[in-house]
Amino acid sequence: MSKTQNNTISLGTDPIGKLLARYAIPAIIAMASSSLYHIIDSIFIGHGVGGAAIAGMAVTLPIMNIASAFGAMVGVGAAARISIRLGEGNKRAAEHILGNAVLLNLTLGISIMLIFLFFLDPILLFFSGGDASPETLDYARKFMRIIMFGNIVTHLYLGLNEQLRASGYPQKAMFIMLTSIALCTILNPLFIFVFEWGIEGSAWATVISQSICLAIQLRHYTSKESFLRFKRSSFKFNKRIIGAIISIGMAPFILNVCASFVTRFMNTALLEYGGHGADDVISAATFGSEVGDVYVGAYGIMNRVILLFIMVGQGFNQGMQPIVGFNYGAKQYGRVLKALKYTIFCATTVTTIAFLIGFFFPREVAALFVDASTSHIDQAMVEIVTQGLGVAMMVFPLVGFQIVAGSFFQYIGRAPLAMFLSATRQLLFLLPMLLILPKQFGAMGAWMSMPIADACSVVVAGTLLYFQIRKLRRMEHNMHFSH
Repeated sequence: MSKTQNNTISLGTDPIGKLLARYAIPAIIAMASSSLYHIIDSIFIGHGVGGAAIAGMAVTLPIMNIASAFGAMVGVGAAARISIRLGEGNKRAAEHILGNAVLLNLTLGISIMLIFLFFLDPILLFFSGGDASPETLDYARKFMRIIMFGNIVTHLYLGLNEQLRASGYPQKAMFIMLTSIALCTILNPLFIFVFEWGIEGSAWATVISQSICLAIQLRHYTSKESFLRFKRSSFKFNKRIIGAIISIGMAPFILNVCASFVTRFMNTALLEYGGHGADDVISAATFGSEVGDVYVGAYGIMNRVILLFIMVGQGFNQGMQPIVGFNYGAKQYGRVLKALKYTIFCATTVTTIAFLIGFFFPREVAALFVDASTSHIDQAMVEIVTQGLGVAMMVFPLVGFQIVAGSFFQYIGRAPLAMFLSATRQLLFLLPMLLILPKQFGAMGAWMSMPIADACSVVVAGTLLYFQIRKLRRMEHNMHFSH
C-alpha cells in the first residue's frame, strides 16, 4: 500500500488535532501567502504606479471574483465529493470526479474568457457604478485584458490544487501555491519597476506564475506514483457527476458572485456618497470630483487586509474538508463533530487577532500600501483607511465562526443549506444596508454596513448549525446502539 493511500486512510484513524494540523497548516500557509501576495501586489502597484491604479484594481475585484467563482464551484465541489468517495473506499469513483472536474473547468474557463473579453468595457462600467474616472477605468481595462487571457490557466490551477489536498497531498498543494506566489513576488517588481510595464506587468506576473504551477500539477496527475491519476476513461462528461460537483460547489459560487455584486454596490455607494457624510474624513466640497475614486481606492486597501485574515480562516476550512468529508462518508460522526469544534476555535482565534490589528493599528496598515507624503490622493487614502478599518471589523471576532459553519454544511453534502448561508451575509443583510446607510451617513454608512451584516449572519449560521449538530449526535448514538 502506498504512502499516499495510508495518509488517506489515516483520516479515519489518526487524532483529529493531529490531522487538522497536518492538513490545515499547509493550507493556511498557502492561503495566507496567496492573500499576502495580493497585498504585496497592491503595494508594488501603489508605490510603482500610484493611488489611481489601486482604485483601478478595486474596480476589477468584483469581476475577478465572478470569474474565480466558477473555478471555486468546480474545485471545492469536486474536492468534497472526492473526500466522501475515498471515505467510502471508492477510488475509481474519485478518479471519475477528477476527470469531470478538469473537463468542466476547461469548458467554463474558455467560455468566461470569451464573454469577458468581448464585453469588458460594459462590464467595467457596470461594476464601477458608471461614476469612476477615465483614468481609473483605463487602469482596470489594462489589467483585466491580460488576466482574462489567463483565465483557463487560473481555473485549472486552482481546481487541481483543491483536488490535490482532498486526495492526500496537502504539502504538495501548499508547495505549488507557494511556488506561484514566490514567482509572482519576483516577477512583479521586475515587470513594474525594471521593464516599466505598469499595471499590465502585475497581470503578466500572475498569469506566467500560474502557468508554471499548472505544469507541475499536470505532471503530478500523470505520474504513476500518484494516488489519484488522470485516466483516459475518466475524461467523459457524466451528467450525474457534473450535477454532484455543481450542487456542492454552488455554495462557494454563490458566495463569490454575491461578493462581486456587493463590491459593485459598495463602489457605487462610495463613488456617489463618499465625502458627503458628517463623519467622513474628507469631503466632496474640499476634495473635488476625485473624492469618490479616493474612497474606492481606500476600500480596495481595506478589502485586501480583511481578505488576508479570511483566507487564513479558509485555510482551516480547507484543512477540515478532507477530515470531515472522509469521516462523514465513513459514518464516523463523532470525529466529524470533533473536527468541527477544533476548526471553529482556530478560525475564531484568527479573526479575533485580525480585529485587534485593524482596530488598534489602522494607520500603520494603510501606510504599507501608499506613501502619504507623495500626493494628496495617497494621503487621503491613509486617513480614510485609518477611520474605516476599525469600524468595518467591529464584530470580526465572530466572523471565524460564520466562515466555518457555512463550509461545514458544504463538506457533509448539505448543498441547499450551504447555498443559503453563502447568500445570507451578502444578499439578505449587507446589500440592503448598503442601499440605506450610505445615503444617510456617507462613507461611514458603508463601513457600518459590514459589521451589521456580519452579526446578523452569525446568528443565522449559529441557529442552523445547532440543529445540524443535534442531528449528527443522534446519528452517532444510533450507530453505537446498532453495533
